[in-house]
Amino acid sequence: MPDPNSNANAPTNPGDEAPAGTPGTGEDVCPACSGSGKTGDGQPCPNCGGSGTIVEAIGGG
Repeated sequence: MPDPNSNANAPTNPGDEAPAGTPGTGEDVCPACSGSGKTGDGQPCPNCGGSGTIVEAIGGG
């Protein structure tokens, strides 16, 4: 039986390093659109999917 809390099928955007909620990750401002969620011509940012945020690894090292 699949784990209902699993992030294996969570949607991701090209700028995401992992699905949302993955341990060791957190949201950050999208570097491609500076958090606006839009490109210069008003289209949704392809890096973050228009959300203005990406999921990336935190800590470590």
